[in-house]
Amino acid sequence: MSAFPDFYDPNRIGTLFYPDLSKIVAEARQVDLAPSSKDDPKVQLLIVDMQVDFCHQEGNLHVPGALGDIQRLIEFIYRQAEHLSGISCSLDSHLPFQIFHPSWWVNKRGDSPHPLTIITQVDLEEGKWRARQQPDWSRQYVTELDENAKKALTVWPYHALIGSVGQLPDIELWSAIFWHALARSSQPNWWTKGEIPGTEHYSILQPEIPVSEDPQGGKNLALLEKLREQDYLIVAGEAASHCVFETLQDLVDEFANDPDRLSRIFVLRDCMSPVQHPEIDFAALVEKQFAKLQESGIRFILSSDPLPF
Repeated sequence: MSAFPDFYDPNRIGTLFYPDLSKIVAEARQVDLAPSSKDDPKVQLLIVDMQVDFCHQEGNLHVPGALGDIQRLIEFIYRQAEHLSGISCSLDSHLPFQIFHPSWWVNKRGDSPHPLTIITQVDLEEGKWRARQQPDWSRQYVTELDENAKKALTVWPYHALIGSVGQLPDIELWSAIFWHALARSSQPNWWTKGEIPGTEHYSILQPEIPVSEDPQGGKNLALLEKLREQDYLIVAGEAASHCVFETLQDLVDEFANDPDRLSRIFVLRDCMSPVQHPEIDFAALVEKQFAKLQESGIRFILSSDPLPF
């Protein structure tokens, strides 16, 4: 499309408001785009965790740069609507008591850790922290993270709590997704993740450590099947250093024996930003991680670039 819909207002990005659905419906009808069922090739946009708590400045786990990321992604959707067959979105969805929340841990004085505290095996061995919930599992979990070369356990602020405002996608982005669904006769897909108390769940495809007794504790086979049906996949979201990177790494691992498929995954590099931590330079780390992903065949582009297919 050469012009953005009249209802689109970039000044509302990062705010809470009620979208005018009647305007969105009317403008979706006016653009007269072909139904996505006729698309060849099929192109899926995968949006990772672009939610209020991550993207709004008042959010409980705000990612600096997210508002600009959202604007660029929204405008990408409008410009490329006729080429995007469908949109899939993940929603981080948490409970008050989870292994990465302050409520799970206490020190010898009975105090919970501050947000962004890192908990290691050594901390547990020395008694610096102990789990209030599932102590045996919690100790095993921290050990497995280390053995599997996963990120060390970070205690995050309470965020994306189920039913809270923070769990919502940014409203202006949601409006673009709704408009695209009607304009292309394409049902959007919403995938929730992160409800298992005893494990982190950065990647949309699977938790950090599997939990076999939970139905959501393994790979998201339905999503993987959906992605296998696509000719091309475009990825954006928050945060680059965590949920986006872990999703991309899982895609690389899943399709390691299919280099052609990996070469058809494109990452919108300017539609994601890293978490800021007072002691860990996640921006530098993610640059190194993305460089390795690029070596596997995944390609990084800008949202303003012409689609390379």
